[in-house]
Amino acid sequence: MSGIARFRSIVLDCPGPEGLAEFYSHLLGWPVTSVEEDWVVVSDGGSSGRLAFQLAPDHRPPAWPDPQHPQQLHLDLTVDDLDEAEAQAVKIGARKHEHQPSEDGAFRVFLDPAGHPFCLCAS
Repeated sequence: MSGIARFRSIVLDCPGPEGLAEFYSHLLGWPVTSVEEDWVVVSDGGSSGRLAFQLAPDHRPPAWPDPQHPQQLHLDLTVDDLDEAEAQAVKIGARKHEHQPSEDGAFRVFLDPAGHPFCLCAS
């Protein structure tokens, strides 16, 4: 089936696009591919692997799982070793979320430096 549009990128609002792009560059191993004053992109080099970070000076991070301030979006990232990935993610600036809903330990919830939630998921 042919769609109307093709996927371009996921864009995250944040107070510091360059810093958040550097965080995700280290987390994913993707280089920063574009830097503008209020817009920075990291990419896997393919047509569909692209995260962009947009300046939002008044950005307020979600307070998930509080339904008054929902996350609206989160990234699921697959890793081979959850313990090792957690240690590395925390080292580069992630914070492990206090709420961990995975009963079987298949994923762990973190917050990036701007407060966006993301999950590290066992492969």
